Amino acid sequence: MTIVRHDTKARMSRAVIHNGIAYLCGQVAGPEARHGDITEQTESMLARLDALLAEIGSDREHLLTATIYLKEGHDFAAMNAVWDAWVPTGHAPARTCVCAPMPADELKVEITVTAQVVGEYSY
Repeated sequence: MTIVRHDTKARMSRAVIHNGIAYLCGQVAGPEARHGDITEQTESMLARLDALLAEIGSDREHLLTATIYLKEGHDFAAMNAVWDAWVPTGHAPARTCVCAPMPADELKVEITVTAQVVGEYSY
């Protein structure tokens, strides 16, 4: 089976696709929301995730797993409010949420997912 690497740089690929499954790199809030609260950062992060999923021929209805990293445990409820509104009813992935240090001080949340590729992807 072929391994396809999407938007590959020296350190990482934004997605790696193998056997119809996409493994996405971690997504964080965009520059416009990096200094926002957990709600703003989660909304931005999920919008960026939507865009990357679309680039590779998938969407939020085809998520298989999600791992969410929170800088602070007290942000769990607010992050979940955004998450719950974003996940389509009946399509929740297997999910883990843990507290972890972030790669930049201003970041409050990061996510990584796997998803089924269902649309066209240009190899």
